[in-house]
Amino acid sequence: MATRFLTERQETILRIVIEDHVLTQAPVGSKNIAGRQGIEFGSSTVRSELARLEQLELLDHPHTSAGRVPTDAGYRYYVDHLVPRGEQSPVVREVRGALELGAIRREVDGAMRRIAEVMSQVTNMLGVVTGPPAQSTTIRRIEVLLLQPQVVMVVIITSTGAVTKRMFAFEHPVDPKLADWASDFFNEQLTGLPVGARSTAGRLSDPTLAMSERAFLDAISEALLELDDDAEGLIYIGGQARFVQEHRSQDLMQIGGLMRALEERYALLQLLRGALGRPDVFLRIGTELVEPNLQGMSVVAAQYGSARRNLGAVSLIGPTRMDYRLAIATVREAAHALSDYMEEVYE
Repeated sequence: MATRFLTERQETILRIVIEDHVLTQAPVGSKNIAGRQGIEFGSSTVRSELARLEQLELLDHPHTSAGRVPTDAGYRYYVDHLVPRGEQSPVVREVRGALELGAIRREVDGAMRRIAEVMSQVTNMLGVVTGPPAQSTTIRRIEVLLLQPQVVMVVIITSTGAVTKRMFAFEHPVDPKLADWASDFFNEQLTGLPVGARSTAGRLSDPTLAMSERAFLDAISEALLELDDDAEGLIYIGGQARFVQEHRSQDLMQIGGLMRALEERYALLQLLRGALGRPDVFLRIGTELVEPNLQGMSVVAAQYGSARRNLGAVSLIGPTRMDYRLAIATVREAAHALSDYMEEVYE
């Protein structure tokens, strides 16, 4: 946390400028500050302090008008020193009720999507949740189903309730007994093992198998061996359409860069992993984000997990001109709600 170096009066003025700018999207001038209830100093004093805050690079003077807007450094000072710790927002109290996870099917996928969507609804920002790593998930059941004489579907159910389906087409009709046998074999060999090629490949090598059995397993085992590749970069995003509509006045280059970051996922996953292991909120503002596609944005995140391990992060992404008090309170509450849910899933 940066050193506190402003006077009480300067902090009051900085707080007013930031909160007014977030609300109105317009530069804030001395006339908007002087004369407010609780403000005992006049316009000349306000102008002087605004100039000093600009010299300290906490405010900027974008136009010839007297109005100022916050800089990234100004937002950082505000977050570090002027946002009350542990504040309970009346709006955020609704989050836990909206995330009534007991009403959701006991599937982690459903809980993640719901969390991301509700965070976006509360804040008008993008809600982003990273899924648990593949190595924390085990195989609960596998079904090999013959849908048509030459079409087989492999259904994999994991310990988190996630369901993955893969279709395989064969040149010749498949013996129904062979499909039933494969289901039994997979469940005998793989139930309870971690998802992924390293844990499953060795259990599928059985020299006593008949040639037809070996060939059938080789054809469909790809569904199991590649399962961890799909889960490794799983991201759940809520409110994309709402975000673009709400912030359509934002620089189109910034919006386009953010959409590319969401599509590419890797850099975003690396960034959100920074929240893991932190006891409190992880926050990066504007130029603190080194990823070029996220320039002009801020990220507020918090980890979630069970008592035994961290599993992922809940986060909000929005313009630097965001309501940081609401964003911080929202990710805290969402992380607590999702952690409570994970305690039940991973018990």
